[in-house]
Amino acid sequence: MVDVDFASVHNARPEIKREPASADAFGVVERRLSIWEQLYASGPARKATILVILAAIWEIYGRSVGNSLLFPTFLETASALTSGILSGDLLARIWASLQVLLTGYVIGILAAAGLTLIAISTRLGEDLMVTLTAMFSPLPAIALLPLALIWFGLGSSSLVFVLVHSVLWAVALNTFSGFQSTSRTLRMVGRNYGLKGWRFVSRILIPAALPSIVTGLKIGWAFAWRTLIAAEMVFGVSSGQGGLGWFIFQSKNMLDIPAVFAGLLSVILIGLFVEGVLFKLLEDRTVRRWAMQS
Repeated sequence: MVDVDFASVHNARPEIKREPASADAFGVVERRLSIWEQLYASGPARKATILVILAAIWEIYGRSVGNSLLFPTFLETASALTSGILSGDLLARIWASLQVLLTGYVIGILAAAGLTLIAISTRLGEDLMVTLTAMFSPLPAIALLPLALIWFGLGSSSLVFVLVHSVLWAVALNTFSGFQSTSRTLRMVGRNYGLKGWRFVSRILIPAALPSIVTGLKIGWAFAWRTLIAAEMVFGVSSGQGGLGWFIFQSKNMLDIPAVFAGLLSVILIGLFVEGVLFKLLEDRTVRRWAMQS
């Protein structure tokens, strides 16, 4: 057995002592962002910059064409848009379109919810859902407009019918796909807690499938919006008053091309508002709040 002198070993090892280093040795640890860096870090600022650049390209190209009957400049379009808003004519057309659009959109969502609940309840309901989606989803809504005019006449009911067709299948398909992609573990947790029927759907399936549901709502809105504009341009007047699509068509007939572009710009601006404000608010308060997306 070898005796070890721990005291000598400890004394033989030199003690390491480090002096605190100055902050300059570490470089820049924290600094205030510049104005440009703050703007670049802001999503709305980046998107606004893109819009400004596109407007500048529009203005430059319009000036190079030099013919407002072919392609008006951005300033001419903005002037026509301002005139239409101040006169109240454009606002009335937009409001008429939005009323019909919201009616068809809400009915389409409710119909999609009912069809999806049937699909997740029984195997026969699932087969019904898959079959109907495969049949009617590829069918353009505008192709049903002649039948809608025969069945419902010249009015908002025909527009609502084609809008429901536009919204129904997109929302139902995405919602059903989200339900199917819910993990088996999460389903078993819900069953273990005794959740059945609507409680199981509302507390397990809907929160888990929320990203797919929101995607379906976005797609349904886009389909409904463009279907409405196309339908209004085909037969125009709804309940004695034309909508935004009819405003565009009438402006084309009067060769008021800046007003045509103003109507198209109105469609774009409404789409940007719905996508960038309303749906973003919905996602922030649900999907991102529950950490389903980064």
